This record gives sequence, structure tokens and C-alpha cells, in this order.
Amino acid sequence: MRHRIAAASAATLLCLAGTTGMAAAQPSSLYAPSALVFTLAQGDDAATSTVVRASTLSCAPTALGTHPDPRGACAALNSTDGALDRLLASPNPDRACPMHYAPVTVTADGVWKGSRVEWKHTFSNACVMSATVDGNAVFAF
Repeated sequence: MRHRIAAASAATLLCLAGTTGMAAAQPSSLYAPSALVFTLAQGDDAATSTVVRASTLSCAPTALGTHPDPRGACAALNSTDGALDRLLASPNPDRACPMHYAPVTVTADGVWKGSRVEWKHTFSNACVMSATVDGNAVFAF
């Protein structure tokens, strides 16, 4: 299953890169490639979990992709220089979530400013994820 997700992610990145003109990054290019595939899966193991939704995001030279807010997501990533862990806040204390374990895992695979990205984070349930990333455009896909 992990190989299918990785293959699909790679294929999506190649398609996205090809449509944005990033596939053949030349040394004279002004922008290092920044293209990511995000997934949300039910479960705590990204390799065996069921992917519920996915989104693509390209940030250079312009923000685009299937992500619903590419400009906001790229701005948030730029504010942390692509450090996805820094985009995770403490859960909103005004938001009550059930204390049951029904894990959801978010992944990001691709390239950020020319460097390979392979990131994942598991939340105890969808409510905790929502309360943690509330207002963060990167994870609103």
C-alpha cells in the first residue's frame, strides 16, 4: 500500500511539475522547486492506512495546485521556511474534543526549495487535528 501511495505521490508531483514548467529546472532558474503532495489518512500508519483525501501544492514560482488555498498555504510554509512541525500549534483550549483514540495521519511528500521532504504527523483523532491546525491554511485541504 505504501508503494502505491508513494508511486501516486511521485506521479502527481511529476504531473504538477510538468504543468508548471518545473520538471526541467535549469541552473539559471530563479526558483528552486517547491511542490508537495499532502494526504490525510485514517489510522496511525501512513503505509497501511486508508487515504481519505489528498492535495497538491506548488509554491514556486507561483502558488497553485489542487490545494483549496495555495497562496495561504505557501505563505504559511514560507513563514517557517518549510518546517511543517512549526506549523503545529497546541490544541485550541476552547475546543472540547472526545478522549477516544481514532488516529488520523497527515503526510507531506515532495520538494521544498530544492530539498526532499518526507513528513508525517499522527493526531489522536480528527477533532484534535482540527483543533491543533485550526486557522492554518497548509492543513486545510
